[in-house]
Amino acid sequence: MTPKDVLKFSRENQAKILDLKFLDLFGIWQHFSVPITELGEESFEEGFGFDGSSIRGWQAINASDMLVIPDPATAVMDPFTAEPTLTMIVNIVDPITRERYSRDPRNVAQKAEAYLRATGIADTAYFGPEAEFFVFDDIRFDSRENCSYYFVDSIEGRWNTGREERPNLGYKPRYKEGYFPVPPSDSLQDVRTDMVLTMMKVGIPIEAQHHEVATGGQCEIDMRFAPLTRMGDCLMWYKYIVKNVARRHGKTATFMPKPLFGDNGSGMHVHQSLWKEGKTLFAGEMYGGLSQLALYYIGGILQHAAALCAIVAPTTNSYRRLVPGFEAPVNLAYSSRNRSAGVRIPMYSPSPKAKRIEVRFPDPSCNGYLAFAAMLMAGLDGIENKIDPGQPLDKDIYALGPEELAEVPSVPGSLTEALKALEDDHEFLLRGDVFTQDLLERWLHWKRENEVDPVRLRPVPYEFALYFDS
Repeated sequence: MTPKDVLKFSRENQAKILDLKFLDLFGIWQHFSVPITELGEESFEEGFGFDGSSIRGWQAINASDMLVIPDPATAVMDPFTAEPTLTMIVNIVDPITRERYSRDPRNVAQKAEAYLRATGIADTAYFGPEAEFFVFDDIRFDSRENCSYYFVDSIEGRWNTGREERPNLGYKPRYKEGYFPVPPSDSLQDVRTDMVLTMMKVGIPIEAQHHEVATGGQCEIDMRFAPLTRMGDCLMWYKYIVKNVARRHGKTATFMPKPLFGDNGSGMHVHQSLWKEGKTLFAGEMYGGLSQLALYYIGGILQHAAALCAIVAPTTNSYRRLVPGFEAPVNLAYSSRNRSAGVRIPMYSPSPKAKRIEVRFPDPSCNGYLAFAAMLMAGLDGIENKIDPGQPLDKDIYALGPEELAEVPSVPGSLTEALKALEDDHEFLLRGDVFTQDLLERWLHWKRENEVDPVRLRPVPYEFALYFDS
């Protein structure tokens, strides 16, 4: 839509409020609203002012004034507000220089797409994330000087088979058997359908929805692939809709990677491919039906995987999921069809147009704009430097003996290790000014000071079971 189209769309839908959405450095959507009478064609040039110092990871208080510039291509009606509300995703601009803000994640995504075109390698990078999530019925947590606990619950939780529910009707998926029982074991079919229809209402094409492996309400909804920045927008809408539809049904949803002990965590496998002039560049006659260019792209992903983890698996909780010997694909190898590899080549369709790779170690706690941009930059580094990904590994990696497994590298074992890897290996991200040194330094400092250290300083409940009698 053009600005004129947006104004017409607003009148046709009798909008009363304009809502402006953007996200902080770490991936949480923010917003503020103004009366629709404040929106005019000039708004798409002049923007709206706000305080950037109140946003995590952004401006100092002495440089807090910033502008949001609405992107007319993102205009939709918000599906959850009581009054008709036109909403747009915005770009962040310095009010004095009128330059785009280096710590605006959407700006990073757009710069990554521009860099791709500037290389001449391709003109479009398609991304298709499979973001898993849990829908719970109750969540409580606290952490104080003298206590710490969390409690989650689900009507589906296998741990509730013996609970008095007046009546307890059973049909609670067994651990690791939530993929794909029909209702009544899958109690969330209608909730997910509501989510799907709401997503489609705001223009997100959906391919499938289903229950996921874990007990206790693990789900997945698959969006159709889209160009990088557009998919970043879609992922933000995806999370917003999942959480608000769950709330509408009296439930709560989380994209936390590992909220349950003893069952599968939530990953976000990311399908990706490069195209030029409407033709895929990933199809060929090499291994798995890939082109040599696609293999080099994989080489870049694998070489920079440890650094990528600081962005695509960016929480301390991410590494409760990424544990060797369990369900997560921690091994840095590639393979066709093999889900135990960190990079998989899906083999569902013989069509060259369907040829893509799937990076399996990211999780949905990440900032999608930054995660997609970082993976693209790693893949492009692989192409530009012809990085050989080595031999594919078609064995079940989980079944390998210690000697064989010792030859397969793995992702970092903690957020601390991942941040150190990013600190040591980030030159590939700086090309084309896609990521800036300022952004990366802020990312590293914030993660260490506000996440790693606070978690490291606190005893956890299980330590009392292990050590109280020592």
